Amino acid sequence: MMRHSHDPDRDGDTCSAKPMIRAIAFHLPQFHPIPENDEWWGKGFTEWTNVVKARPLFPGHHQPHLPADLGFYDLRLPEARAAQAELAASYGIRGFCYYHYWFNGRRLLGRPLDEILSSGRPDFPFCLCWANESWTRGWLGQDQNVLISQNYTADDESIHAQWLANAFADRRYLRKDGRAIFLVYRPGNLPEPKRLVEIIRTACNKNGDRDPYLIAVDAHHVGRDFRDDGFDVTLAFEPQLGALPGAFDDAFSLRKAWRNLRVGVMSAKLKVYDYTEARQRMLSLPRPFPTIPCVFVGWDNTPRRGRNGLIMVNSSPQAFRNALEAEVAKLRPSSDGDPILFINAWNEWAEGNHLEPCQKWCSQHLEVVREALGMVTESQRPQRYP
Repeated sequence: MMRHSHDPDRDGDTCSAKPMIRAIAFHLPQFHPIPENDEWWGKGFTEWTNVVKARPLFPGHHQPHLPADLGFYDLRLPEARAAQAELAASYGIRGFCYYHYWFNGRRLLGRPLDEILSSGRPDFPFCLCWANESWTRGWLGQDQNVLISQNYTADDESIHAQWLANAFADRRYLRKDGRAIFLVYRPGNLPEPKRLVEIIRTACNKNGDRDPYLIAVDAHHVGRDFRDDGFDVTLAFEPQLGALPGAFDDAFSLRKAWRNLRVGVMSAKLKVYDYTEARQRMLSLPRPFPTIPCVFVGWDNTPRRGRNGLIMVNSSPQAFRNALEAEVAKLRPSSDGDPILFINAWNEWAEGNHLEPCQKWCSQHLEVVREALGMVTESQRPQRYP
């Protein structure tokens, strides 16, 4: 079994007075076909299937988002995974947070991670986020149609915890203060969160490891302090779509028409918001407890949901820069000697939410990351992005 080794860069053991902020990008593995998606969505389905069929829904609407440097990759190929890691590292991304899909011992979309674990390549840090929600046809507006459900039992949690403990032992696994970082996407869905937390900690200890660093993602339960459930901290997830008026209302309405006119869109059906104004609403949500920051790149899930999707306009590299620099500035004076920050996302192409270079913006969002994290001097900065 591969054991983690001491690495100051990964476990928070710093020597400088100015801590280095580690940016970790969420990574979606749904860029290779699996039998389940073949059955549910059609033979050969991957995330690219939705991406390429997208079309503009109003003048100036940027669709489809098409990849540039990395092309339409297949994550079954080690060359594709290596290219992603090399690109991320060159712009200061310190690791990927892979979405992990576990359904009562059944894992979906697990092949890329399995091969990363077994091969030791790419040599790039990573952690896991358990996306513990049922899969439905939700992106087509048919939430009642469950494809695979998420259920919870103590026996399954024990099996899951042992699998996780083995993954945490990989030398590349990201750590905070020497503890393996593990995220739960919907902690509020756990029927007995303290039971799960204790089971995972016990499995890690039996594996010769320290207690993991458990992060509760508040994508759906803003304002709840998950330390009460045994987690170490909460991730202030973005985008918080629930903070936006009418975000889940797919019907035509005059109120929606008026909101859309404010951003220059003539529609009583579409849900359109300004990126910067939307973030201000999200940041106003109360969180009177410690959190880890998260910044999203952009949002447009019309490739998945068509005219029922939600669109953030004006989500340019400059708007992303302003958001990221603001969060970095908050972390700089932190007493935390090992500050981390999450970016959503590396490759959510069907949600218009990607750091990976596209044909419109090229690598400008990645340049923003490199500059915001202080990897270049002021004199080296390019001109501000449009």
